[in-house]
Amino acid sequence: MSLSDRPVLLTGACGTIGRMLAERLSALGWQLRLTDLIDLPIPLPRGACFERADLEDAAAIGRLAEGCGLILHFGGISTEQPFETVLGPNLRGLYHIYESARRERARVVFPSSVHAVGLYDRTDILDQDCPLRPDGYYGLSKAYGEMLARLYWDKHAVESVLIRIGSVLTEPIDERSLSTWISHDDFVRLMERCAAAERTGCSVIWGASDNARSFWRRDARDTIGWTPLDSSDSHAERVRGLVTDDPVIERYQGGKFVVVDYSRPDFPPRAMFEDD
Repeated sequence: MSLSDRPVLLTGACGTIGRMLAERLSALGWQLRLTDLIDLPIPLPRGACFERADLEDAAAIGRLAEGCGLILHFGGISTEQPFETVLGPNLRGLYHIYESARRERARVVFPSSVHAVGLYDRTDILDQDCPLRPDGYYGLSKAYGEMLARLYWDKHAVESVLIRIGSVLTEPIDERSLSTWISHDDFVRLMERCAAAERTGCSVIWGASDNARSFWRRDARDTIGWTPLDSSDSHAERVRGLVTDDPVIERYQGGKFVVVDYSRPDFPPRAMFEDD
């Protein structure tokens, strides 16, 4: 880890991914500063410290980021919620993260999401430069995060790795996750490369293992030197037939998030700017 001489700030340490990263990265010798809105529900990993903080508290986030060379920003709302719920932590909170990164000259790992492109059909194969097509307010906040990261790179040279996460699970749970799954081991290896890469610029990575059924193709993984080693393919027979009976869920890459407050009587046009 090339940034090992500086602490690493991990927000959202109490979430499912945050807890996994806190345990796995501390075991690798990372010097972690952990934070979340609630108390840490696991024993404090060796070499780590924890402080409760609100992403909307600019002073608290700035204090936690002091001296850090890397910010792993996994805090905020992680499910589809009303706009006013998402607004504070996911938009204003992310601004505080990037302002802190600018002051500290820190690199940011921002977990974007499949939900930033969730209204593409599952038959579409996407590259990193596809137009964003969020499937709800959560996905919209991830699209905003990608644009904010680009702004801070273009204007302030703040480096970011934007990971469009599919499904970080111990194993695939249904047919959709055969396309979106990323193993814990592949995800941790990705974090290691985000830290070790000499330069990242503002890079977009599809957060999925080496899955034959993937919805996604080209990205910037060569820039950071990451290659996934695991695959969902061996799980295909186990999850065969594990689908829903909802045609909207089964049509789109975003899955269940798409149907939250879905009021169209039909499907939107396949192309972004078609009228019909």
